[in-house]
Amino acid sequence: MNNNIFPCILFNGDAGKSADFYCKIFNGKVTADTQIVINIELFGQTIMLLNGPEKEKNPSVSFMVICDSEDEVQKYWDQLKDGGTAMMDLGSYPWSKKYGWIRDRYGVTWQLFLGEKSSDQKLVPTLMFIHQNNGKAAEAMKFYTKTFPNSMIGNISKYKDGGESGEDPEHIMHAHFTIDGYSMFCMDSSHDHQFDFNEGISMVVMTDGQEETDYFWNSLSSEGGSEEVCGWVKDKYGLSWQIFPRQSMKLISDPDKDKVNKVIQAIMKMKNIIIKDLEEAYNS
Repeated sequence: MNNNIFPCILFNGDAGKSADFYCKIFNGKVTADTQIVINIELFGQTIMLLNGPEKEKNPSVSFMVICDSEDEVQKYWDQLKDGGTAMMDLGSYPWSKKYGWIRDRYGVTWQLFLGEKSSDQKLVPTLMFIHQNNGKAAEAMKFYTKTFPNSMIGNISKYKDGGESGEDPEHIMHAHFTIDGYSMFCMDSSHDHQFDFNEGISMVVMTDGQEETDYFWNSLSSEGGSEEVCGWVKDKYGLSWQIFPRQSMKLISDPDKDKVNKVIQAIMKMKNIIIKDLEEAYNS
């Protein structure tokens, strides 16, 4: 399992409370806390919780939790529904004896699924390609697996294989792919959803050195993507990525708050992260 790639969820000052909430439900733990950034570990996987400007989270990126028993599905469902809202009621479906999709009190959506894991990864970010992206899930998998090393496209189920009527039979109902060993799922949907990819949930890529940072920055922002600020890019489908050098994380984790503030101020002025400029700010 690769913990150099992981999701980030944006909170408007609630990252600390949400960390407690998720760790309690999924028996996780906090592994880093800079007040601005809190990393938690669920099922051995990293999730970053970021205190920042409010951006509504939505089901275009959800989290599939693959459970080993009906009791496990029920346990998570009962806790997530406290302040949450069911999107698909918990029950039996053609693809799973026990499945439900729920939005929690913070707006994050979870698909609880009784079934076999495609890898050793129990929690899998799931991308929904909708609106102008509907029908592009297959293309996106090729783009992502081309961009990242050690990547592959796994099982693919199309709507013609037994999905909803009204969907294009050649569109993807469910597919599994890995990027540098990290598992993700994706699907197409033609429904008139009132949401799309945004910064509320992004993917983080931890890099080693400037060359690797530049590579992912340039690759993910290519072909119609866009360069944002503070190491953020949007790919050509609108999915947000944070390209963050490992050295930078060490700098902002320093106990010297003055040094950390200088580094953060330098990051705020950047698009692509330039490591040597951050080190100069740290040592100034």
